[in-house]
Amino acid sequence: MDGTRHRRRGDTRQRIQDVALELFAEHGYEKTSLREIAERLEVTKAALYYHFKTKEEILVSIFDDLTKPIEELIEWGRQQPHTLGTKQEIIRRYAQTLSGATPLFRFMHDNQATVRELRIGDSFKERIRGLRDIIIDPEADLVDQVRCVSALFTLHAGMFLLQDLEGDPEDKNKAVLEVATDLVTQAHEGAQGS
Repeated sequence: MDGTRHRRRGDTRQRIQDVALELFAEHGYEKTSLREIAERLEVTKAALYYHFKTKEEILVSIFDDLTKPIEELIEWGRQQPHTLGTKQEIIRRYAQTLSGATPLFRFMHDNQATVRELRIGDSFKERIRGLRDIIIDPEADLVDQVRCVSALFTLHAGMFLLQDLEGDPEDKNKAVLEVATDLVTQAHEGAQGS
């Protein structure tokens, strides 16, 4: 019985997050109220308050939930040998994580002032630094360090800049992943040659 109640509560929490993110995207974070979120969900404001007291709480919970896989990836990567295979796997898994959190990253891109104000941006930068530190060889020269950082940003750019290009979305994602993997591979091989 408790498991069912917990699952149902989790589903409601997820629905609130999804609807809030939709409304933030449609109207902007500042112009969206808790009342509007409750109305879209067809629940009372009191029912919404049971899960979240403020829209800030909703946004932070969305960020925490959708970026948890990044934290798990960093933890996994720190426990792996510093090999090319590990670095390529980090890039592959990070690309997969980004594709699952596209609405959040679009929101972050479109609402940078809010992201800064709520310190979500600082937290995200810390996660990116964690990934960067795993894929960069300590002895790598500056060009190879830039290649590694560029690999991460290639994945980010793929979410936004390739939308307007013709082609199948899956093919575009594969192309972005290939370029990011190539950058990490070049950097690894460059560091090994030094």
